[in-house]
This record gives sequence, C-alpha cells and structure tokens, in this order.
Amino acid sequence: MKRSLAVACAAALLLTGCGTSQEGDKPAAAGPATIDYWLWDTAQQPQYQACADAFHKANPNYTVKITQYGWDDYWNTLTTGFVSGTAPDVFVSHLSQYPQFASQGQLLPITDQVKRDKVDLSIYQDGLADLWVTKDGQRYGLPKDFDTVAVIYNTEKLKEAGLKPAEMAELSWNPQDGGTYEKAIAHLTVDKNGKRGDEPGFDKKHVATYGLGLNGSGDAFGQTEWSEYAMGNGWNYADQNPWPTRFNYADPKFKETIKWFTSLIDKGYMPNLDIVSSGVGQIDAYGAGKYAMVTEGSWNTKTYWALKGVKSALAPTPIGPTGKRASVFNGLADNISANTDNPDAAWAWVKFLGSPACQEEIVAKQAIIFPAIKTATVKAEQAFADAGIDVKPFTTHVQNGTTHLAPIAEHWAEIKATMTETMESIFAFKSDVNALDQANATINGLFG
Repeated sequence: MKRSLAVACAAALLLTGCGTSQEGDKPAAAGPATIDYWLWDTAQQPQYQACADAFHKANPNYTVKITQYGWDDYWNTLTTGFVSGTAPDVFVSHLSQYPQFASQGQLLPITDQVKRDKVDLSIYQDGLADLWVTKDGQRYGLPKDFDTVAVIYNTEKLKEAGLKPAEMAELSWNPQDGGTYEKAIAHLTVDKNGKRGDEPGFDKKHVATYGLGLNGSGDAFGQTEWSEYAMGNGWNYADQNPWPTRFNYADPKFKETIKWFTSLIDKGYMPNLDIVSSGVGQIDAYGAGKYAMVTEGSWNTKTYWALKGVKSALAPTPIGPTGKRASVFNGLADNISANTDNPDAAWAWVKFLGSPACQEEIVAKQAIIFPAIKTATVKAEQAFADAGIDVKPFTTHVQNGTTHLAPIAEHWAEIKATMTETMESIFAFKSDVNALDQANATINGLFG
C-alpha cells in the first residue's frame, strides 16, 4: 500500500489490456496479483466468492481474497487500515461512509476508467449511479445492489390475531392516532396473561409478544426504524440530496412522527431501548416469537426465512398522510483504496462486480439481495419467488416511485454522533422531541 494516487492512476492505464467489455470477460494483460476484498455481510459472502471464481476464470492472473467482518468491526478495522497502510485493495462501501473517505484522499476515483472502458451506467436502476459521484464530479463506485424497506410478519401470530394478509397490505398510518397500522400493532401485542394490547386489562409492563419489533433509535438515518413513517408524512432529511447544506430534524413533521413512534414504547406495543440493547438482536427476538412483526431491509429477507419454527410473509410499508407509502432507497458499491498496489487489478474486479456477468448471472440467482442492474433485478425477483418469497412489498417502491434516497452528506460522522445521543435520549423518555431543535442547530452549524 505504498503507491501515491498519481502513480496509481497512471498504473490504471494498464487496464486497457483487459478490454472494454463491461462483463470483464477478457483475460487481463497485467502480471499476477492478489486483490484483497473486504465485505461485512456474511450472508452475501458466498455469492461474491462465486463472482470471484468467475472473475479469476476470465482473468487467470488475478485472484480475489475475500475477508468478512461484522458491521461495527468492519468500519473500525477499515479506518485503522487507512492509517496503517493495511487497507484492502477493494472494499464494499456505504453511502454514509464514502464521502468522508473520498474527502480524505483515501479512495481512488474511477471516473477516467469508466469513461475509457465505456461502462454503460444506464443499465442500473435509475438514480443509483449518480450517488457515487462527489461534488467535484469524481466517480468512486459502480452500483452493485439496492435495498428498500417492508414489513415482515409472523403468519401464525397474524392468524391467531384474526388478521388477514389482505388487511396487512392496505394498512395506513398517521401521527395522530397511528391509523389502522397502529391498530394492527396493538392487536398483535400480547401480554403474559394472554391479553392483547387493545383489550381491557392489558399489562404493558409484562409483554410476551410485542406487535412491532425495534432495532434501535435509528440515529440520524432510521432506515429500518422510523424513516418510512417520516417520509410518508412528507418529511425529507435535508434541503437537497445528495450534498445537503441544511438538515430538517427540527421539522414539525419529523417531531410528530418520532413522538408517535416512541409512544408505541410507552403503550407497550414496542420494546424499549433497554430490551433492544440486552444483547438479543431483532432477528433472533423475532425468531423466538418476541415480535409479531418488524420493519426490515430487503437484504435480510433470506435470513428471516431461514429461522426455524417461524413462517413469515411480507407486507408493504403503510400508506402515510401523503397518500403514499415510502421507503429509503439505498445502494452499495465497491471502492478502491487510493494506496492499492494493484490499481489495474482492483479496477478490473470493481468493473466485474458492476457487470451483468456478476450481478445477473450469479448474484440475482442467489435470491439474497436485489442487484443494481435492472435486468438482474427481474431475475432476482424470480429467484425469490422460486424460493417461495413474494418480494413485491420491497420492489413496489421502485415500481411506484415511492423511494427516497439515503442521505449522502459531508460531516456524516458528526451528524450521526449528535443524532444518536439525541434520539437515544428521546427513546428513553429522558428528553422530549423538542430536543431535536438543538440537535438540528448543532448539525446545521457544521455547514456554516
């Protein structure tokens, strides 16, 4: 990891020997190289190992070594790697993380390579490719997947409550009384005496099954916690996205959303942060019957379906006061370390990861995630269907235009820290939602 960025960019010109096919199906001309590749999702490791095997077959001089870390360890180890010079050649990146890495000169831009090799950016789901371009016009990634949010529910608990799947598909929500969505949550909640949340005598201090699970306070993002409600209430994270200059966490629409959402904890319909922080994650708690339903990201679908003794189904996020559903539209890409010793090999691998050869022919057929390439998404839907999972509650957001881009901003680490402290205080009922005023002022102060 000793080369300067200038040398790395110059060396990348050697890539012309790899051909201009986006599939990366021509053998590379450069000498043997091992590409260190990091990812955080153990469920996705096998499909990318399959891509690595196909890449090696097409490019015999290149071998990909994959290392997997858990989410928290991943970013800590990566940051340490940048400082110590032990960062990988290529790594899976997140929209909330890459702007800071790019601004610090830790990433190799691929703008020239994309142009030179005539990579067709129109094959990806609309808007995804634009997310990996910084304010100065430099590109740092090719979309590899996308995700949205939906409701996953325990079909047996739904049946016991006398609710029907058709009802779950048409739930609506509002911040005043929670609408039919809160009614369903209340009815699915059961205390240790068998009383439901909407029945007289319900004991909110001794709950056996919560109607809705909780994964945490959501810090500044709330992707699978509160974002779908806030955006369905007409709220946006900031004045523009990407690269906002003012955030909207003090917006009355956001405040009333969070006030309603935390009221579910007070009513006993949703667990408190102490329970959430007890060491048992949302997936395991759901699998143990502690939660009747959860709001989850599409990337975890197969994990829920693999739980033993639980049969699950999907429902779309509820219709909000805007008259529409809502979901964050997030997507990952692969970044190249600026100090990689193998810039030519790294680009060849990144290009392959963004190609139909990987996304359509391998990843889509695994039914783990939704690949970013439009035609691959269709194949993934079919693969999920073949596995007995109807994923329309996830993809309906893309089809109906109810997606909202994940926030891409400078100073995200500071924004997250401020909102984590504030949101945890609100969720613990140590502060009310007006604490968001000061948090928002602090965040906007970062932008001058």
